[in-house]
Amino acid sequence: MSISTPLTTLLGIEHPILLAPMDIVSGARLTAAVSNAGGLGILGGGYGDKAWLEQQITKLKQLAPARFGVGFITWSLAKQPDLLDVALSAGPRAIFLSFGDPKLFASRIKNAGVLMICQVQDEQLARQALDAGADILVAQGSEAGGHGASRTTLDIVPAIVDLAAGRVPVVAAGGLGDGRGLAAMMMLGAAGVLLGTRFYASQEADGAEEAKKRICAATSGSTTRGLIFDISRDHVWPSPFTGRCLINDHSRRWEGRELQLLQDKAATAEYMAARAARNFDIAAVIAGSGVGLIHDIPPAAEVVDRIVTEADQILHGRRNSSAA
Repeated sequence: MSISTPLTTLLGIEHPILLAPMDIVSGARLTAAVSNAGGLGILGGGYGDKAWLEQQITKLKQLAPARFGVGFITWSLAKQPDLLDVALSAGPRAIFLSFGDPKLFASRIKNAGVLMICQVQDEQLARQALDAGADILVAQGSEAGGHGASRTTLDIVPAIVDLAAGRVPVVAAGGLGDGRGLAAMMMLGAAGVLLGTRFYASQEADGAEEAKKRICAATSGSTTRGLIFDISRDHVWPSPFTGRCLINDHSRRWEGRELQLLQDKAATAEYMAARAARNFDIAAVIAGSGVGLIHDIPPAAEVVDRIVTEADQILHGRRNSSAA
């Protein structure tokens, strides 16, 4: 069973499901697993750890998925532009860019015969990406885990679909975790979905097992978006971007006291120590608002199969909920 869309045709994949390039979490194993299941795995280049990227690309070549992508935070890549050469040397199907002007790298990506996927959070960013030559747009709603802006998925997806006007496929991201999400986004005009948190809670993800268990135990309403975790690690992003994570003791302690947290060096030291020790009562578990849909830690291939099967049945009127 497969669901064909302009996205699957362009990428040469079986299912319209993309792995979000989660920093560190989306390593070679998870990237290959999603690709081998018929989606497009995207390696998480993140902030640009060159040694990690080279190591993971070596592993990826050994695992030999037919197609894969590599993703970067655009403004961070601008500080280490040679990392793009490292990624391109691996022969990816696509390079994924988010949070910054893709025009800086568009010609190098295009000249390598590689597709450029650009994640956007509003129409202005979408126009900028299209002007730079984006082949695929990812419309990211505020429900997404990690960094994002304020527009909801239900708002931003149809807006970007209308703006793209069929020129390029639009992929939906933010708070999606099952086949209902894929079916719903297709009804809004999206050609596929980008999933992060659902794949974080999979066997091949490189995240801590305790973090995965916390995602599974979380319920709807268990995440928060704000500046607390960025302030705590002394790495605040520019406006309008904030981060979404699971609510924990640390976020409860500092909610509404962000200015005080900025001045508390002891709290920063405590946070960094907790992060190193993987104490998630203090350290952040990056997760989207769709955590209430996630209850287990299966292989990534099973995640893909479940979502495609459920979406296909919904789209053909054979079911209307997550219940079989």
